[in-house]
Amino acid sequence: MVSLTIIRYKKRYIPFAFFAMATFRLPLWLNKNISFYKLMGCGKNGTFDKTPDLQQWAILTLGNEQSVVDKTQKEILNTLYGGFIAGWLGLFGVKTITYLLDPIEGHGLWDNKKVFGELPMKSDYEGKIVILTRATIRLSKLKSFWKNVDSIASQMANAKGFITSYGIGEIPWVKQATVSIWESKEDMKNFAYKMHNHAEVIKKTRQEKWYSEDMFVRFKIKEIAGKL
Repeated sequence: MVSLTIIRYKKRYIPFAFFAMATFRLPLWLNKNISFYKLMGCGKNGTFDKTPDLQQWAILTLGNEQSVVDKTQKEILNTLYGGFIAGWLGLFGVKTITYLLDPIEGHGLWDNKKVFGELPMKSDYEGKIVILTRATIRLSKLKSFWKNVDSIASQMANAKGFITSYGIGEIPWVKQATVSIWESKEDMKNFAYKMHNHAEVIKKTRQEKWYSEDMFVRFKIKEIAGKL
């Protein structure tokens, strides 16, 4: 099971948000229920973005099956990430939204690993869907990448079937990801492959070899808890 928690701090606690990205590594590494984790920052506009949102951060983990039904925010965070992280976030009164996800199809690597296992390229699932697109951008291609992706965000926000999205990343400008949520796989495909500008950017990524590593994974939503 994959969990993604988006965390929003109050402005006055931004320094503690930075500190948390360092201190959370040890409890996540020691947590026997978690086999993979990433602590990430967020961009301003819900997609690949050069401007960070210093109030918003993300935790993504791969771990044992859990449920967050009828649990409080503190109970959810404790179940997924342990008492230290739950207590820290509770102390600073953050807002969170947590998605529990089931990877169903995709390809690519993260840190040279197929972290979500052997997935088929396609499945029969057509319902509400979460898309993770992540990449490590070659330093020599940073200018080309950022020149081409800025216009895509506003188009996605207005696309049919689009619900919401989050721009997340491990390293600003270089290791970037977008998580987007759609009413159906058909709506997502219509945006990704039929909207001319987006289709052209996808083509350029391959032709010009912008990425040294990339991943594209689709998920079913199992549960959602919380609100930003």
